[in-house]
Amino acid sequence: MSPSASPKTGLDALLTPDNCVLLLIDHQPFQFAGLRSHDTQTIINNVVGLAKAAKLFGVPTLLTTVLEERGGYLLKPLQDVFPEQKPLNRTFINTWQDSRAVDWVKKSGKKKIVMAALWTEICLAMPAIQALGEGYEVYIVTDASGGVSLEAHEMAIQRMVQAGAVPITWTVLASELQRDWARTATVPGISQLLVEHMGVVGTSYTWEQQLLDTPPQR
Repeated sequence: MSPSASPKTGLDALLTPDNCVLLLIDHQPFQFAGLRSHDTQTIINNVVGLAKAAKLFGVPTLLTTVLEERGGYLLKPLQDVFPEQKPLNRTFINTWQDSRAVDWVKKSGKKKIVMAALWTEICLAMPAIQALGEGYEVYIVTDASGGVSLEAHEMAIQRMVQAGAVPITWTVLASELQRDWARTATVPGISQLLVEHMGVVGTSYTWEQQLLDTPPQR
């Protein structure tokens, strides 16, 4: 069979540690204060899990804030994943209008950009739509992003999808990066992610380990 002509289908459409970068945009107190599409703890759990997955597989990751002196510093559990990185602090609402962010992506040489942001309808939609227009493939992590209402979040996703963005969730990224359980070097890290951020999947996994470690009764 001939290769697909569409960048959204075929094996090359899947994300790998070598073909993408991650932008985490404005997970700050002010944005969390207006979050109404999801509960706060869910977004915190998911974006931190997303960041840990990217770090585990060596995906270049850029942290950004907007007016952090007013909107607050980056979420601490997220900053703790990349303690050495000072988030790029902007005045532009649209991250893609800040040349430092664009230059960072260009320097990576990657054409696939994974993005998550607060709020979905503004801080995610604006850079996603602009980057798509400039020839990048954009993957939006919907469960590590949120809006001021469920309608605002959902309408923004529809808008971005119509523009060509690919919606994913954070565990999709982790799974595509792992891809093969024979890649044993990252299996312990993935297992830890399950325990720390995957709810019932993690509790079931630890329960299974407990049962496997229990000697049979005589």
